[in-house]
Amino acid sequence: MESRPEILDQALAYLTQAWEIAEGWLLSPAAWSQFAVLVVAYLAARVVNSKLAPFLTKVLTPAEERTNLIAKARLFTLIFLPLTMPLLAWAFTALGEQVTRSVFGSGAVIAFGKRVFLFLAVRAFARQILKDPFLKLIGKYVLVPVAALYAVGFLGPVATKLDETIVPLGNMSFSLLFAIRFAVISGLIYWFGRWSNDQTVQAIKQQKEMRPATRELAAKAAEIGIFGAAFLILMNIMGINLTSLAVLGGAIGVGLGFGLQQIASNFISGVILLLEGQATVGDYVELDGGEAGTIVKMTARAAILETFDGRWIVVPNEHFITTRVVNYSDAGSANRYEAPFSVSYDTDIEALSEIIETEVAKLDFVLTDSDEHMPDCELRAFGDSGIDFALEFWVNGIDDGRNKFTPRVMMQIWKTLKANNIEIPYPHRVVEMKTPDKALS
Repeated sequence: MESRPEILDQALAYLTQAWEIAEGWLLSPAAWSQFAVLVVAYLAARVVNSKLAPFLTKVLTPAEERTNLIAKARLFTLIFLPLTMPLLAWAFTALGEQVTRSVFGSGAVIAFGKRVFLFLAVRAFARQILKDPFLKLIGKYVLVPVAALYAVGFLGPVATKLDETIVPLGNMSFSLLFAIRFAVISGLIYWFGRWSNDQTVQAIKQQKEMRPATRELAAKAAEIGIFGAAFLILMNIMGINLTSLAVLGGAIGVGLGFGLQQIASNFISGVILLLEGQATVGDYVELDGGEAGTIVKMTARAAILETFDGRWIVVPNEHFITTRVVNYSDAGSANRYEAPFSVSYDTDIEALSEIIETEVAKLDFVLTDSDEHMPDCELRAFGDSGIDFALEFWVNGIDDGRNKFTPRVMMQIWKTLKANNIEIPYPHRVVEMKTPDKALS
């Protein structure tokens, strides 16, 4: 046993010390009286909580029709109701501690019980109140263990041991305590920044009087400002000198300039798009490369198009600046489409146009509010098999696959041609069969 590790000796020393303390408590009348005070405080807390909890629930629960700020504050306060019982036990124990210290001159047992009740409150807070997955993770693996160490009196020695354990990292070194603090604080600041950004973006998007592009730009600016401020706050809290990061920042800037030119170009293009409003969320666009769809999201690097068949296409922002873009839904204007068809050469083409225009105008989605928007049947060409026409019609919307305007118009044309016995031509081919001359065989 002479070669046993040092940590085992320390553990045995702590166990011996704990046994001596427990033995002293078991043989001390003052300790038993303090145990009795703890039991009384716990039972009193349960009794008071059974009466107080229904009353607080009734008082803090607002009427269903109320949605103002006060009602939301009352609902938020109601979330902390599970802490009532352990906090009442902690408060009653604190009162009992004052009495036992004045009578017996000591209160170690009741002080330990008070810390245990505080640990129960922290555990209830982590298990029942925290709902966010990240905060619940912090509560489970950081808050509860810290409260447990505090309850048994080991928080100070553990913190000292972690602070004395130095981890070398190249020319730098830091303690385990600093690393744990940095991870926890940075995680909390990041969560708060993300939550603040979500609330800010939600508030900005509710401003319907702003243009969609302006709302997107304001949301991006708020996101950059919030996370930039979070980074500066984290560096300040952890005591990191920002001037020491200047050289590193310069090197990173040079690397970005040479290696990430395309990303920077897309980012600047996205800002230009948001400022000018050439294309924004909800627009149906078609690019030079053939990509077409509705813009459902615009990020700092790219725009996401959703096609009529539900696919998402990620298009870099630079393509909206450097290539030709057709925006079909700018300002929600009407759009014109064409439906081509052919008829036989035996058709009375002078009467055909009026017949087709009249029947197509009966469709509920075809615009007829002005002479410019009326359906217009035009003669286009004299084909090999028939006469080619095209019907031009206007609709409020986009024929993007979901809104099947052109197929419905062509179906109406087909019904009209059938009803008027107008022949739809199709190609004819003549095949000549030549028989070989028998005299030559």
